[in-house]
Amino acid sequence: MAEPATAPRHDVGVGLISVGWMGKLHSRAYQALPYVYPELGLRPRLVHAADTAPDRVAFATDVLGYARGSSDYREVLADPEVDVVSICAPNMLHREIGVAAAEAGKPFWIEKPVGRNVEDTAAVAAAANAAGLVTSIGFNYRHVPAVEHSRELVASGALGRITNIRSVFLNGYASEPKGALSWRFNRELAGSGALGDLLSHVVDLMQYVVGPVAEVTALTSTVYSERPILPMGSATHFAVIEDGELGPVENEDYAAALVRFAGDAQGAGAVGTLEASRTVVGPQCGLAFELYGTEGSLAWNFEQMNELRVCLGRGDDDLKVTEAKKFLVAVVGGERRNCSVDDALSAAEVVAAAERSAADGSWQKVPAVAGTTAARRG
Repeated sequence: MAEPATAPRHDVGVGLISVGWMGKLHSRAYQALPYVYPELGLRPRLVHAADTAPDRVAFATDVLGYARGSSDYREVLADPEVDVVSICAPNMLHREIGVAAAEAGKPFWIEKPVGRNVEDTAAVAAAANAAGLVTSIGFNYRHVPAVEHSRELVASGALGRITNIRSVFLNGYASEPKGALSWRFNRELAGSGALGDLLSHVVDLMQYVVGPVAEVTALTSTVYSERPILPMGSATHFAVIEDGELGPVENEDYAAALVRFAGDAQGAGAVGTLEASRTVVGPQCGLAFELYGTEGSLAWNFEQMNELRVCLGRGDDDLKVTEAKKFLVAVVGGERRNCSVDDALSAAEVVAAAERSAADGSWQKVPAVAGTTAARRG
């Protein structure tokens, strides 16, 4: 068999800003890309990483394999060997670094939320668009094949006009009451809580699959109003602190919204509910959606990522109806896809051989039966 065509090799110099958990994920993704997509000819080179913590800079060069490291992100942006930049810093730095990357002419991959609020996000978007840059945002769940197929089914009209939806992201990363009061719980540093961190994924999924949201009404709540204080940079937001001094949680643990999608030529837009929590006990990545249309429906959840439940049409066709169809089509001279007495005999021979084997512990040959519909291998 001929090898698939491969595009010409294209080396891409990568810069990383902030070598935390997400920075490591970005680095591993770049490193794996040539193995997963060899035909693209893309060869990322880890060139320059920056972090304010010296141990993280050392990790970037010694473990991740970056050619050099620094404590100032501006050195990454000024590096002529850096072609693209991954921005994995905390939310409060996204606007500053995103705008700086745009002004430096560096295409960038930035984590969500792009800003602590819509003003921050708009500033980054304006700078990137003014520079004509290619950008990528960390809304990774839209890339699941089942989600992409859902989008295609909606766009093709297979489900008819979408009438209503439900989508949730239930996560337990903050379910521990003694979980550290990291920057994620500080409004000045993080912006919103479950809204920006989790509901943004839900919004992106539904806008990607269904269409733009036109109207919204929402409510939020905070489950744990205080948490143990964590000095900036001393640990991650997953840390648990026993008997520590408590500080206030300034943003929401839970958010829910009623939404109305923009209408189209078929009529009024769909309506639905969006929900997110960071404090549930149980689900760790409980991201899911259900879509209902005039001609069908579908449902997907991340914890069964490669499964998609789809219903097309409103008919009462069941397996016995299908069985009747195959029987009568064969009777009138059509294709013989019916299960016949030969298939019944073949199954009975296997059962009989199993019964004999169970009695004496031996391997039993199963007599072949001609005329069955059993699948044949090569």
